[in-house]
Amino acid sequence: MDFELRSAKEKLEREQRERKQRAKLKLEREKKAKDAAIKQREAIEASQRARRLDAIQAQIKADQHMQESLVSGDGIVFERVFQAVSFQGIGDKIKLPPSCFTELSDQGAFDKGPLYFELSVVGQGDNKKTTHSGVLEFTAEDGTVGLPPHVWSNLFSTHDPMDVPLVEIRYIRLPKGSYAKLQPDNLGFSDLPNHKAILETILRQHATLSLDDVLSVNYGQVSYKLQVLELRPASSISVLETDIEVDIVSPDIVSDQPNQHVLKPLQIGKSESGTVEEGRYDYYKFAVDEATVENVLAGNIKVIVKIDVEKDGADTDLYVSKHPVLFPSLHQHEWSSHDVGSKTLILGSKERALSSGTYSIGVYGFKGTVKYQVSVLAQESSDGAKVGERAISSSSDVDTVECRNCKHLIPSRSIALHEVYCSRHNVVCNHHGCGIVLRVEEAKNHLHCEKCGKALQPTEMEKHLKVFHEPLTCGCGIVLEKEQMVQHQARDCPLRLIACRFCGDMVEAGNSAADTRDRMRGMSEHESTCGSRTAPCDSCGRSVMLKDMDIHQIAVHGKSS
Repeated sequence: MDFELRSAKEKLEREQRERKQRAKLKLEREKKAKDAAIKQREAIEASQRARRLDAIQAQIKADQHMQESLVSGDGIVFERVFQAVSFQGIGDKIKLPPSCFTELSDQGAFDKGPLYFELSVVGQGDNKKTTHSGVLEFTAEDGTVGLPPHVWSNLFSTHDPMDVPLVEIRYIRLPKGSYAKLQPDNLGFSDLPNHKAILETILRQHATLSLDDVLSVNYGQVSYKLQVLELRPASSISVLETDIEVDIVSPDIVSDQPNQHVLKPLQIGKSESGTVEEGRYDYYKFAVDEATVENVLAGNIKVIVKIDVEKDGADTDLYVSKHPVLFPSLHQHEWSSHDVGSKTLILGSKERALSSGTYSIGVYGFKGTVKYQVSVLAQESSDGAKVGERAISSSSDVDTVECRNCKHLIPSRSIALHEVYCSRHNVVCNHHGCGIVLRVEEAKNHLHCEKCGKALQPTEMEKHLKVFHEPLTCGCGIVLEKEQMVQHQARDCPLRLIACRFCGDMVEAGNSAADTRDRMRGMSEHESTCGSRTAPCDSCGRSVMLKDMDIHQIAVHGKSS
């Protein structure tokens, strides 16, 4: 009986404990559910508050952006995103779709003067690249904007992974610039004659300048890049119809890469040492003053350009030119020497092209790596009689006979003895136009080029054929040998540099002018365009095209320029 009572009691207690445990678990679950519901409600309320705050901030930001656009655009708001497409243009003027013309016109943008735009790359956050531009025309396809190379290179890195770059275009007003500080990426830019005038020509192709932009300047086959370091009165300025003071500062860091297009100064009478690799150039410059030129033309002195090289089988070529040809080469130069080993160029009284100014020397590594010394000397000319002059004068009154071997005039009393000796020891070169008398032992070293007939030593033949008779390709596409190429690049090549008669800058000659009248006046493409700019007449103040100014002066004012 007691056993049954204890068993019933234990069962009751066990059931009570289980009910209490279940009740406790139920209370805990209800508490957790209540806490989770509270947290969820709080999270929803926080999210709603955040969305309301974001909406308020976005509205504030949009209002600020609209206000900034109204201020920067002087009351005109124009913002669009376009797909960037490159085109081969000059300067910084872009192409927009025709729809942009209508939208800007409806807001009166054309009444406020030239159009300027801020361009930025979409998808780069706060560090997005920006630049500014003018507009060239409204002929781009819908949804696209045409960017010339200058704008494209300042917006996009060459390593940019974007397949379809998107650009945001925003209308903006810019102040007229008064000052710009530019820095070339390497040495050599300051060697360009009148480099500030060259920059003025480049800036005439632009509408704007922005801080940190990079300008590309081409001078013949040489290209320079200049970074914009400082602008006034703002970080982005207009360069249209304004005078800008430009400062050029030296590069902070000179590139480790060898720069062939740097002119090292060379003083007359002092030598400089150098090393040039095969296929590369070293360049030097020296100045010749007016007094030196007068002495040279009078025959008192001669200017000598000399290169001494080590006798180790290596070889150089020597080229000299007068500015504005800055970097003489195989294609373009005024004087050259292709002697094997050491070589000398003599600029004497017969050089009509000699005049005061700055000259460039190009040392070309023809074969191997060459160590050399280059110098420019001004030496007195010797006026002594040449070899043979005294013999001729002294024999002028003596009866002479022409030697049948060497063709020289020999006194008749000794002609027999001379001819016997001459026929045994001398030979005459039978090459057409040569006829030089040589010692028998020297005859084997006397050769003529089969193509041009020039007399050469055997050691010179290989170099002569390579330099003078291998076809050369000009940048304009024509293929010529060396002598014809030098003449072509000096007189006929459309890529040669000429001084514009209107702006005075050194520009590519280009083709003949498209306008018939300009072509008859001998103008190049650049001169025809440059001469179309107007300037006030000094006599009457009337605006006249530069190329018609001389005609205007004669026809209206009776003055001849």
